[in-house]
Formats: sequence, structure tokens, C-alpha cells
Amino acid sequence: MAADEQKRAAGEAAVDLIEPGMIVGLGTGSTAAAFVRSLAIRRIDIRGVATSEATADLARLLKIPLLELNEAKDIDITVDGADEIGPGLSLIKGGGGALLREKLVWEASRRCVVIADAAKRVTTLGAFPLPIEVVAFGHATTLARIEAVLQSFGLAVFPHLRLRDGAPMRTDNGNLIYDAACGAIEDPAGLAAALKAVTGVVEHGLFLNLADTALVGTDQGVVTLGV
Repeated sequence: MAADEQKRAAGEAAVDLIEPGMIVGLGTGSTAAAFVRSLAIRRIDIRGVATSEATADLARLLKIPLLELNEAKDIDITVDGADEIGPGLSLIKGGGGALLREKLVWEASRRCVVIADAAKRVTTLGAFPLPIEVVAFGHATTLARIEAVLQSFGLAVFPHLRLRDGAPMRTDNGNLIYDAACGAIEDPAGLAAALKAVTGVVEHGLFLNLADTALVGTDQGVVTLGV
């Protein structure tokens, strides 16, 4: 299977976990979009909580009713993609720029299911650049603190400001993103805590101890992974 076919297969498999009446967190990105489209085709009576404006637009187009996170409070299940899936279902997310809203929805969910193509499985996180969302005010000074944290973990990395059409990309929350090409993150939990403690950092793309299940599309079909 090509990567797009694997994504579609994983998205379709995730729909089998959805029951009528559920409140469902709707992830962001191409794989999550495959799930949202499959969900709409099945016409299951659910209400969704979108993790980005792009996903909200897609859900509205497909006539999926939406709730704001404050209205939903408790979410039955969230289905979302990932940029990397490491040991113990540790993840790097945020390639689509929605990491803050994604993590807010994930942490409000009773169950979190990650869907991906086979290439997303890795033995060590870090080949995909780690997104770090920061407030725009004084972001260059925040960057200096981020670099110091990375260096303390043995990562001689100089994060790059994410651009779109030649200008700094703004998240749905009006923030900026720095991408850190770490190569290999040997201590994801330690790095996650250290980055979160940096003044100016809003969120980072390390999703640890959040995913309950992964559905991975492969040439042999969809493989289910647990923690």
C-alpha cells in the first residue's frame, strides 16, 4: 500500500471504534482527515470536538455536528494522527501546527487512539523535528532558553522558526512554532518537562502517556498496537 492508502485504512479502522451518541475528538492532519471523512460516510450519530480550525471546517462541510471543548467537557474518544510513534506509544505531534489544541482535547478524553501509516513507527523519537509552540512576544529570548534546555540534554540543536509563504506561521491561537531537529531524543519525559517549564513556551509536540491504542496501516493491513 502507498502511504495515503495506509492512512485511509487506519482511518477507516478507527471508525469501527465509534458508537452512536459518543463525543469524539477529531484530530488534525491528513490521516485524521481520512478518519473524519470515513466517519461522515458511516453517518454515525456523534458530536465532534475539533482540534483545529481546518478540522472544524472539514467537519462542517461533511455535516458532522460540533461542540466547543468547554461544552463537551468529557470526550469519549479522540482519534488523531502522529508524526512519529515510538516505544510505549510515545509520540511526536504538531507537524500540522495544532499541537496545543490537540493536547487539550487529548487530555480531556477517556480514550485516545492514534492512526498512522507504517512509516511513522520509529525505535527512537526525534528524526521528525520537534514542534515547540511559543508566544510571539519576545520569542527570540524564549528561543535562547529553549536552546539552553536542548543543550542540557546533549542536543546541539538550533530550532528554526516555522514559516508559511515566507512569513512566520501563526497557529490557531496566534502563537509561533519553532521546530527542533533533535535527531534522537533519549529522554523524552525529561525533555518534555524541561521544555514545558520554559517561560514563553506554550506547548511542545511530545505526547507521552496519552495514547491508549495505535492503528497503523501496513502492506499487510491495519496493525493494532497497545501501550
